[in-house]
Amino acid sequence: MNKNDNKYKNKVFRFAELFCGPGGLSFGAVSASVANGVPGPKIKAVWANDIDPDTCKTYQKNIHPNDPKAVFCGPVEKINFAKIPHFDALAFGFPCNDFSQVGEQKGFRGYYGPLYTHAIRAINEHNPDWFMAENVSGLRSANSGHAFAQILEDLESAGKYGYEITPNLYFFEDYGVPQIRHRIVIIGIRKDIGLKFKVPAPTHKGKHVAVKHALENPPIANDALNNELTKQSSTVIERLKHIPPGKNAWYEGIPQHLRLNVKGARMSQIYKRLDPQKPSYTITGSGGGGTHVYHWSEPRALTNRERARIQTFPDSYIFVGSKESVRKQVGMAVPVQGAKAIVEAVLKTFAGIPYQVVEANVNMEIIKNKKSVPQQIAMQIQ
Repeated sequence: MNKNDNKYKNKVFRFAELFCGPGGLSFGAVSASVANGVPGPKIKAVWANDIDPDTCKTYQKNIHPNDPKAVFCGPVEKINFAKIPHFDALAFGFPCNDFSQVGEQKGFRGYYGPLYTHAIRAINEHNPDWFMAENVSGLRSANSGHAFAQILEDLESAGKYGYEITPNLYFFEDYGVPQIRHRIVIIGIRKDIGLKFKVPAPTHKGKHVAVKHALENPPIANDALNNELTKQSSTVIERLKHIPPGKNAWYEGIPQHLRLNVKGARMSQIYKRLDPQKPSYTITGSGGGGTHVYHWSEPRALTNRERARIQTFPDSYIFVGSKESVRKQVGMAVPVQGAKAIVEAVLKTFAGIPYQVVEANVNMEIIKNKKSVPQQIAMQIQ
């Protein structure tokens, strides 16, 4: 497509999302623009799906406050995509449980691994102009790399026209997110459109946002929602007092009676205190005691509002559910600022507006050489 072609200059992409979580990706997308005050394509969220009731309520409250029918809360397997509102763009952060390096990496052998095929169903039905898929970095190695190869091939050939895809491992801390969070994001643009997405150059490489700056500029209001403190035992409080910023439960200076009696693997994030001068370590949505992320100077876990700040949600973003439910939602979300940076590059691609780019760090040809089609997955896509 000629860069002077104005077909997409004022396009409003109708945006749908599967496995939407609390809405970090969608909120970042609808906040995106080609530049302040410059006309260009925009995003309008029209429909979303998740299976968790609290998550659906959070998404609806913040993204679709006036349209209770815009969020389908239920199993993605039960969606008839012919009956949902038409969309021009699709996002799907398909569940990472079977691809995460923290888990067993079952990949296609697990329940969650094949769920991306429902995004293929959606694409086949609506043929959107573009899509955005997100998953953990462990996706690359699940099933010895076969899973990633299969997913890329399925996305490339999806729909009536197929897609020009650009997979990349994003280091979100390099895009202004005050957190070490690495995720695979795949952008696909329909082949008949004639455009290819290029990875936007990092904006904060070498100048990361420190977690202290993120949490204190401005300070969180005392009456902010989702800001309840976590109750901790006196032993945990005493243990934290002996752990310096940036160190964890295995710090050698902890008195013997406060040390953990753990054999085998020692997770680095157990009772790990933040380093105030660096980005946070990865905010997660699950885990037992010792995994809540801990303040650098106060002997306590972060509140969910502080965790949401690190995920770059605005303080006005309201999470629905119990404290543990909100913790899960925040940890599973796509950082708002990370999503915004990528979607803005997509909009500029369609508008023909140049932007600084870097070479994608995922080699498609190497990945494709690992292709192996599990029969049960191929059957689900038909």
